[in-house]
Amino acid sequence: MSKKRTKLIIRIMLFVGTAISLYFVPWLLVKAWILPLPDTVQEQLDEAIGHGLDGMIVYVDQTGNPPGFYASGWHDRENKIPARPNALFKIASISKLYDAVSITKLVHDGRLSLDKTLADYFPELVGRIEYADEITLRLMVQHRSGIPNLTDTPGFWGNPPGSSEEALALILDMPANFKPDEDYEYSNTNYLLISELIKKVVGYSNFQYIREEILVPLNLNNTYGSIGEVDLDEVMGGYHVGYPHNLKADERGMMATAEDVGLFLRALNDGSVFEEGEKEIYDSIYVYEHDGWVPGYQSFAEYHEDIDAVVILFNNTTDPKLYLWNLSEIVQSRIVKILKKENG
Repeated sequence: MSKKRTKLIIRIMLFVGTAISLYFVPWLLVKAWILPLPDTVQEQLDEAIGHGLDGMIVYVDQTGNPPGFYASGWHDRENKIPARPNALFKIASISKLYDAVSITKLVHDGRLSLDKTLADYFPELVGRIEYADEITLRLMVQHRSGIPNLTDTPGFWGNPPGSSEEALALILDMPANFKPDEDYEYSNTNYLLISELIKKVVGYSNFQYIREEILVPLNLNNTYGSIGEVDLDEVMGGYHVGYPHNLKADERGMMATAEDVGLFLRALNDGSVFEEGEKEIYDSIYVYEHDGWVPGYQSFAEYHEDIDAVVILFNNTTDPKLYLWNLSEIVQSRIVKILKKENG
C-alpha cells in the first residue's frame, strides 16, 4: 500500500473517530471515501446506492453548463418505482434559508428590527424563556440565543408535537443553555419562534409570505409548505433504518424539487433574491448554504464558488446513529471532486 493511501486511511479513521464510537468501526464510510473516484456524477450515485442508501437525487447548476439532473435507487421501495430527479422531497432545515431571507426583507421594510428582543415581540414569553429581554431577533437568526433545542427533547421524533404551541411548550421554563451571545448552538426553537414572528407581523402564514416574496418572483413552482398541498405520489419515499414503514405521509414542513432548491440557492448566492439594500442585511445575519434532516430525509444544499456550482443532494434513508448522514457527506464531497475534475 502506498504511503499516500496509508495517510489517507489514517485521516479517514481520525474523521470517523470523532463521530462514531470506537468499539465499532464503520468500514463502509472508509470504503466510500477511498474507492477510486468515478468518472461521472451518475456513476457516483449508483455507487452510493450500493452502499445501502435507498434512493438519491442530485441537481447540479454550474455556470457554463446545462443543469444536471441525476437519480438512483428507489422513489418508492415497496412498489419498486425508480428514483426520479423531479420528485418532491422534505427539505427540513434547508427551509431556514428561506426564513432568514424573509426576516431580511421584513427588516429592510422596517417591519422588524434585528435589535428588538423576544420580550418585545412575545411579551407572554417573559418568565417562560430565560433571558427573553436580552435575546434579540439577530441572535435567534444566528443560533446565539441559548434557547434549548426543542428537537433534542426526549422522544421528539417518535411522537412529534401536533402544533407550534405544543412544540414550544416542550422547552418553556427550561434554563437557557448559555447566556445570549456568549456561545453558538443550533436550535430549531429559534426558527419556530421566527416562523411565528413572521406570521404575527404579516398576518398570515410564514410559508405564504415565502411564496409571495421569494417563490413567485423566482418562478419556483415546485416548492410547498405542507404535505397536504401535494399529490403524495410525487413525494419521494422516506426510510429510517429499524422502522418498517414509508415516512412520506408524515408532515415535516417544506418540500421542493432539487431543481427548485438549486434555483433558490443560486439566487441567494448571486443576490437576485434580494431587493436593493437587502443583501447587506442578510450578509450580517446568516449563511449561504444549509443541510437538513428529518426521519427518512437528508438534504444538502451547497454553493461552490471556485467552480461556480450549486450542488443539491437528497438522500431518502436515515439511521439512528447518523452513519448514513456521514456517508451522504462523503458522496457530496466526491460529486464536487468529479465536477472539479471535469473542469480540468
